[in-house]
Amino acid sequence: MQKAGGNSSSFRADIEGLRAIAIMMVLFYHLGIKHVSGGFAGVDVFFVISGFLITGLLLKEVERTGTISLVLFYSRRAKRLFPAAALVLLATTLAVYWVLPKTRWQEASGDIFAAAAYFVNWRLAFRSVDYLAEDSQPSLVQHFWSLSVEEQYYLIWPALLVLAIWLLRGRVRQRPLIWGVLLLVATPSFAWSIYQTSQEQGVAYFSTATRMWQLATGGAVAMLGSSLRRLPDFFLVAMGWCGVLALVLTAVFITNEISWPGYAAMLPTLGTAAIIVSGYSKSRYGVSLLLGNRLFIHIGALSYSLYLWHWPVIEIAKVSYGELAAWHCILLVAISYSLAWLTYRFVENPIRHSRAMQDNPRYALSAGLNFTLLGVVSAGALMIAFLQQTRDVRDAPQAMGAMILKGKARDNPAGKPVDRVDWITPDPAMARSDVPQYYEDCFLPRSSSEPKECYYGDPSGDITIALVGDSKIGQWLPAMIKVAEKNSWRIVLFNKGACGFNSAMLHVYGEAYKECYEWNRLVLSRLLNSVKPDYVLTSQVRSTSGMPGTVKNDLVPALVDWWTQLEDSGIDVVALGDNPHPKKNVYECVESNREELTKCAFPRRPGAGTAALKKAARTMGNVDFIDLSDAICPTEHCAPVIGNVLIYRQGSHITKTYSETLAPRLERALKKIGVGSASTDGDDLNSAAEQG
Repeated sequence: MQKAGGNSSSFRADIEGLRAIAIMMVLFYHLGIKHVSGGFAGVDVFFVISGFLITGLLLKEVERTGTISLVLFYSRRAKRLFPAAALVLLATTLAVYWVLPKTRWQEASGDIFAAAAYFVNWRLAFRSVDYLAEDSQPSLVQHFWSLSVEEQYYLIWPALLVLAIWLLRGRVRQRPLIWGVLLLVATPSFAWSIYQTSQEQGVAYFSTATRMWQLATGGAVAMLGSSLRRLPDFFLVAMGWCGVLALVLTAVFITNEISWPGYAAMLPTLGTAAIIVSGYSKSRYGVSLLLGNRLFIHIGALSYSLYLWHWPVIEIAKVSYGELAAWHCILLVAISYSLAWLTYRFVENPIRHSRAMQDNPRYALSAGLNFTLLGVVSAGALMIAFLQQTRDVRDAPQAMGAMILKGKARDNPAGKPVDRVDWITPDPAMARSDVPQYYEDCFLPRSSSEPKECYYGDPSGDITIALVGDSKIGQWLPAMIKVAEKNSWRIVLFNKGACGFNSAMLHVYGEAYKECYEWNRLVLSRLLNSVKPDYVLTSQVRSTSGMPGTVKNDLVPALVDWWTQLEDSGIDVVALGDNPHPKKNVYECVESNREELTKCAFPRRPGAGTAALKKAARTMGNVDFIDLSDAICPTEHCAPVIGNVLIYRQGSHITKTYSETLAPRLERALKKIGVGSASTDGDDLNSAAEQG
């Protein structure tokens, strides 16, 4: 987000106004203005502007000196960008400490560090495909992703030019040489953007590789500058207004449902390029008529600081007030503008125009890096505060969890919601890491269809039980490992994120989940031909398939299809009911209400996947159905903590610790239906609970 006119002798009011359009698109989109559904593309506008300005500066330097001073280049960026960014990161760190619950401190600390070091885009890209990050809230520094993309690009682009000039000096004229390097960057980037957007849209959105072509597009306009001046005025004027129309269409009609960036990003990218090109026109009817007015120039001048401040201001308001009303939006715009103006007036300009930094580029570079260090230190301080305030009682031997529910779990007074307990394990701030071990050694992401086959328990056990399905069967692995170790059973796990074990074509994010369909076929083949377990234990989070907003198909026939083939091959199937679903982030609620835990209780309702599993078992007749929901939610309102153990982590998943305390009940339920050599009375659960 290089400033127009900041380092160039020729100020262009139309570009400053274009910057105002871009920041208003982004600001209105983040405020949730429904008529600006494509406002996120304002960032694409910034990329093209930045590519144009920076390449123009580099081109002038090459023509003037025959080379590029990397020290001078990076010192200009450091003194221009880093001070304001460091100020916002410091303020954001304080906001996290004072406003956000401790459950978000650890992740926020990592985000702030990544933002300060300008690689937060990759952190967000990896998070977009991290199944364990499914309930992550938007980061307060999420908007730094675009700044990270730019800084990474500008580590590559000038260095490539310097290398090419050094290698080919005297052999190739400068402009053709720069064109060659530009095409070398832009062509594979554009191709990769199209491909990766079709494969992993979340990664593609934040990736530097998928965005470089947009910066290079701006660079191409800068390269064409002298030629463009010779075009007829009427043509340039028409291009400019067509570019404005392209941005309007982008802002109004593009939605989150359209894959981005990919092909779709060509609309704002080429539209922005057309507007910049039109600036070479001398006609008074060009886009400068709109973009060159004082208001737009003023907003454009503040755009960098406004971009930095608006996102944390909005997100903090959402944490504090929930859904934003109209008056909230007006107030947030005023606050963001005020902070931006103060930053521009007292931080950006004084440092940028400092005589000492202008005279000594190395000093400017050093000062900029020290500001970056301030952001890094802020992140470290937040992490230290998190570690000091986190109560890790994970290994407390007296943590009973579900084992405190002696006898029948249903309506057990020990499971009723209470306002406070003496201690909780795992600490709610650490709940997201209290997960089954398969996330480390056997987790299969959504993008993969080749099954992973992982074994637990007794490797030489006479009885083999396969756990197959999505995370709702995976959450029972800690309990099953305890049961298997006690009974010398062998456990084999086939697990895939958001992929239930059935023959249906499921949908994720509005698209057919083809990898899940293929995984299902391959897993079924292994179960029937190579693994051949004695039992298949399965569960799932869904009861229907189909795209949102369409007729959703019942999953019962798809379950019966797979189960019938297993039963016909002599493999017994056991369906495990889905646990009750909270409609809130339970562990975060617990952290914020340790003295009033009843605020975190929720009405008991069947798990979303239970209906199909239960119906399919009844349809089959020879499939056993186990439902341990009473040991997770014994009363009409589900407690967040039972027996000093926190029950829920991400979404509706139970913690590893609570799963382990369910082992005695799961063992008794399995033996009741004949799994294993021993058979016990299913009504007497006390002895099993005591053994656990």
